Amino acid sequence: MTHDVAPPDDGASPEVLALAKVVARLRSEIADLEGIAAATAVTERAKGVLMAQTGISADAAYETLLARGTRWGRNLLEECWLTLGQIRSRPMPAATASPPTAHGPGGTGHGLPPAHGLPPAEPATATGGDTAPAAERLRALLPRLAEGLAEADGEADIAELLRVVLAEPVGVDGVMIYSVTSAGSLELTGHAGITESLADQWHHVPPLSGVAALEAIAARQPVWLEDPAADARRYLLIGETPGQWPSRAWIPVPAGGPSGGRVRSAIGFMRNRPGPFDQDTRTVLRQAVRLCAALLRGGGPRGDGAARTPAPDDVASVQAILDVLSGPAVLLTPLRSATGEIEDYRIDGAAPESVDVRGRRGKELVGRRVLETYPTVAGTALWEGYEDTLATGTVYEGEPFTYQEVGAGFPQESVYSVRATRLGERLVVSWIRHDISEREARRLTDMQRLGNLGWAAWQLTTDRVTWSDQVYAIFDRDPALGPIELEELPRHVVPDDRARIAAAVHRLLRLGQQAVDQPFRITTADGVRHVRIVVETQTDANGTPVEVHGFFQDVTALRDAELALRESERAVLVQTGMLQAERALAARLQATLLPIPEQSVELAGLCVEVAYVPSDSGVNVGGDWYSAVELPDRSALFVVGDVAGHGLPAVGTMAQLRFTAKGMAGTGSALIDVLRRLNNLLLHSDSEPSATATMVIGRYQPDVRRLTWARAGHLPPLLIRDGRADFLAQPDGCLLGAARDSAYGQAVIDLQPGDHLLLYTDGLVERPGEDIDLGLGRLAKTALQLLRDGVDGELARTLAAQRAGNLDDICVLDIHVPDDAE
Repeated sequence: MTHDVAPPDDGASPEVLALAKVVARLRSEIADLEGIAAATAVTERAKGVLMAQTGISADAAYETLLARGTRWGRNLLEECWLTLGQIRSRPMPAATASPPTAHGPGGTGHGLPPAHGLPPAEPATATGGDTAPAAERLRALLPRLAEGLAEADGEADIAELLRVVLAEPVGVDGVMIYSVTSAGSLELTGHAGITESLADQWHHVPPLSGVAALEAIAARQPVWLEDPAADARRYLLIGETPGQWPSRAWIPVPAGGPSGGRVRSAIGFMRNRPGPFDQDTRTVLRQAVRLCAALLRGGGPRGDGAARTPAPDDVASVQAILDVLSGPAVLLTPLRSATGEIEDYRIDGAAPESVDVRGRRGKELVGRRVLETYPTVAGTALWEGYEDTLATGTVYEGEPFTYQEVGAGFPQESVYSVRATRLGERLVVSWIRHDISEREARRLTDMQRLGNLGWAAWQLTTDRVTWSDQVYAIFDRDPALGPIELEELPRHVVPDDRARIAAAVHRLLRLGQQAVDQPFRITTADGVRHVRIVVETQTDANGTPVEVHGFFQDVTALRDAELALRESERAVLVQTGMLQAERALAARLQATLLPIPEQSVELAGLCVEVAYVPSDSGVNVGGDWYSAVELPDRSALFVVGDVAGHGLPAVGTMAQLRFTAKGMAGTGSALIDVLRRLNNLLLHSDSEPSATATMVIGRYQPDVRRLTWARAGHLPPLLIRDGRADFLAQPDGCLLGAARDSAYGQAVIDLQPGDHLLLYTDGLVERPGEDIDLGLGRLAKTALQLLRDGVDGELARTLAAQRAGNLDDICVLDIHVPDDAE
């Protein structure tokens, strides 16, 4: 090993000489550290490939690579290169057009490696028709993205790769990667598809409100900007001209670790297509960001950051012997300079009980240097003994010496005896530590303090009593007074416990009972303490007690917690009884106010089926309701509503809305007037705060088969016609009880023979943590499939039954026009 540091003068001390050698070695290892950084990048790329292929997390991908390498006898780096090689060896489909380059319009100026020249994917239609082929084409982008990430080098390459892969099928025109600084501002760390002037303008973004990237990072949720006019009023929109990107998405980069962590980055996708992102596109964009997460986080295998050199293969047999040793021992390989002088030693093998000053144990030491693990041995007699053993083969057995541990977190001197033996060109070093008892005593003291317990011993033959310091603290007793004799212990407890403790002492001293575990109470300056005594008796050959030893423990905090728990349990029982009574009353009221027919009924020439399923949590009587009645003019009224909350208040509000809506509609009031009246009713209700509710209401005229309907913040009706399922376009209308002077619109639809129109509450489609669009899409597909399978007269009940175990109430109203309707 060579270096460019001049050695100190010949008169320098051994410590200075050793320090100079360490500095020279550290400088020469810079190139090695660069190689280790490159190896980390290879590991991250291989993890990304596995994530794209199998859909697993970054941590699971890392564990999979480790398991594969162990199975086939390869190290982690070899397994990563093989994984990447398998991806690159797969034949690529012929490109139908020349791939875009980083120097194209709006490019970043960073050229991509050859592997980034990926064949473009076929465009995917966003809406209409059968979406399965489009969804498959979008998912096919992920393996192409993973292949490109295997060659990516930094955020600029990642941004350009995302733009190239997502340009044609998704319409992505620009990509920006932001990271949060320690001050809370944003820094642009990578971009593609935007001009350099725009990148300079938005390179640093202060922590302001109205920044979509910051909002996505803080909320850990994507921000979808799909309405330029509305988004411009809420956010600062990046762009050189108004409307440059009519739709955008900001998606946070997931944090590492199984339990997650703090999100630090977000990726922005600027799209040249107007309109919302369809569900398949949203899913693919989220998966693409997850695929890039490991590289953007700069993660990798967990470790303490120290460079380690892999152990040579020829030490495997020595390591096998070290693995079965009971004491500490290591195998050292000398590291020499160009002149042959020993500069350091590398640990190439270690026994399980070998520990350095930082607590690294056994094979964690392999590959490290002696001056890294035990830094103060340089220039000592031990160092010279190592050199003499290597030169002459004489076994080194040094005198016990004091070693100052500088990395243990506190000053600590330990006494060691070391033995070193030459093995070929290496050393086998073992050692014995002579001051274990001192450290163990300190640990015992810490254990007593943390456990709030202390040990005690009574020598009955010599009348000697020994207490640890913690026992004096438990009894609040001055150590100058000395410990308490065992016979005197009952006099120091509260009167109610004296008889019980006196009996326990009698059993120990007179009857020779082997062990006692007894609680009692004592009085201190801080009040009454609950104490536990656990002691045992040792006897002589004749069975006479000669010693009693054990411990006292202060269990006051535990007793206080038990009492608080009992009070809490009593309060819970009382509250449970009240809730059960309220539930029973609310259930009876609901059954009276809202009867559910057991089968479909005929109404105004329609077949109407109703299903109601209460929630499985809490007081499971909620405010979901319906109404399906014939009006005096032979038309039919259909209503489905959802009052916020559960229990008696929700049932009461439901009754108000249901009967008021039925009464007003029966007198000929327009639907929008009904909604305005109900809104004012809730705003002026006696409840505090006022209740809110959603509702959809419709009047059906059988002579022309026309349904006029309106809504108040409710989900859209689902129309199933001619093998298609579509949600009706919704008129304006906010939820009831939210704002004064709310305006409501109405819509008209003509029903046809064979039509099914579903009115429902949100419990049918919502799932915790899921986008509502996913639930709506699932409902449309399920309802259509059930009708294709022949489930006709029980469509509502079947849909409701599939959501068993739901966390919210479900109400479904199926309005069916018979096929033979005239």
